[in-house]
Amino acid sequence: MQILIAEDEKALCSAVKKILEQHGYLVDAVYNGIDALEYAKSVDYELIILDVMMPGLDGFEVVRRLRSEKINAPVLMLTARTATSDKVTGLNSGADDYLTKPFETEELVARVGALTRRRGDVVIDSVTYRDLSLDLHSALLSHGEDSVQLSHKEFEVLKIFLYNPDMTVTTETLINKVWGFDSDATDNNVEVYVSFLRKKLRYLKSAVTVRKIQKIGYRLEDA
Repeated sequence: MQILIAEDEKALCSAVKKILEQHGYLVDAVYNGIDALEYAKSVDYELIILDVMMPGLDGFEVVRRLRSEKINAPVLMLTARTATSDKVTGLNSGADDYLTKPFETEELVARVGALTRRRGDVVIDSVTYRDLSLDLHSALLSHGEDSVQLSHKEFEVLKIFLYNPDMTVTTETLINKVWGFDSDATDNNVEVYVSFLRKKLRYLKSAVTVRKIQKIGYRLEDA
């Protein structure tokens, strides 16, 4: 299951992301409301966790816009605010639940589990495209009877392509999602890992490769 967390306290955001990943979730993290809205519009998340006080757009406004655009993923509001009026505002905006900081890890995991179960108990173990299958737990990429192990960053890069089939993914998006908004990664870092992926696709004799779209990014296409 894929979750989006939007929290401007980077240390807390990183901690929550790590906790959820340890429980088997795939997690994207952003640090402001504008990015949260863009990510939520481009990926079908099973759950969206929003801090209320964020730069760009606050959590209330993000969830209002999501609901106005018919994005119905469950939303958990995560905030230091404790006033009942704030909780009512969040729920009236379209949020499904409200968790006040500081919180216990067990309560966070329980709330996340309850909200994701509301969308059904289907657990996605792999994602496929053409003749490829990527195991989301082992990071094993397969073509027919053959398979190859991906490194962590290879896995993260390919996963983005597979979640966005037939679309060009910008280099900036890859850097932000794989290396992080505050990293020193450059276009060269992306090119290196794309090159690694191309070699593994050739090794598997897949009919798919990663094409570079000049001055934009990359996309999956027929080899």
